[in-house]
Amino acid sequence: MTAQTAIRPAAANPYQLRPLEAVRAIRVLLQDPEDTAQVFTIVRALSGKTLLRGYNRFCATATGRAVLAEGRSLIAVLQDRDYLRSLPPGSLGRAYLTFMEAENISADGLVAASMEDAEGDLDPSEGLNLYACRLRDMHDLWHVTTGYGRDTMGEVCLLGFTFGQTRNPGLGFIALVGAGKIAREADRRIFKALWAGFQAGRRAAWLPAADWERLLARPLEQVREELRIAPPRLYPELRLAA
Repeated sequence: MTAQTAIRPAAANPYQLRPLEAVRAIRVLLQDPEDTAQVFTIVRALSGKTLLRGYNRFCATATGRAVLAEGRSLIAVLQDRDYLRSLPPGSLGRAYLTFMEAENISADGLVAASMEDAEGDLDPSEGLNLYACRLRDMHDLWHVTTGYGRDTMGEVCLLGFTFGQTRNPGLGFIALVGAGKIAREADRRIFKALWAGFQAGRRAAWLPAADWERLLARPLEQVREELRIAPPRLYPELRLAA
C-alpha cells in the first residue's frame, strides 16, 4: 500500500501543501481501501519538504552514496523471482517471495499505483527520483521485516511505523483516519497498535538507508536484529480477533 512516490506534484511549487486534495482522496480511499493510487495522491498533497529532507539524509549515508553512484534499481532485484527463489531458506528474500506469492501481488503494483493520476515525467537518473522510487519499492519488504500483514489493521500499523521512520504528514494522516474507521467498526485497540507501530518505527534503524540488496540473502531474524525491529505484540491479537 503506502509509500513515497517518485512523481513530481502538479503544483507550481512542489513543496506546497494541498489539504483539500488530500481530503478528497481520503474519502475515496475510505470507500475503496484497495485504491492505492489515492494513497500516493494524499502523500503528494501533504509531503511538503519531507521527501527532500529524507533524500538529503540518504545522501549522507554510505549506502545512499553507493546506491546513487551505481544507479541501483531495487525493483529490478525484487522482480527477479528466480533469484529470490535461489536464496537460502529462512532468508529475507525467500520470506519476501513467499509473502508476495501468498498475497498474489508483484513489485510492479506500487509502481502502477504511483503513476496513476500523476503529472510530470519520471526521470530515474535524477537522485531525488531514484531515492523516491527506492523508498516506494521497499514498502513490501517493510511488511515482511516488521511482521505487519496486508490486512487493513496491518496496513494502518505499518503506516504508523513508516511515519515514525519518515515523518511524512500524509502517511500520518492516512494512518489516523484509517485507525478511526477501524475503531468505529471493529476494535478501538487499533489506536494502541498504531502507537506501538509508530514507536517501533522510531526505535528501528533508518530503513530507507538499509542495504536491501545485501540483506535479501541474510536470515530474516538476523535482518530484524540488525535493523532493530521487534515483531509486533498487539497486532497479531487484533488480527485474530477481527
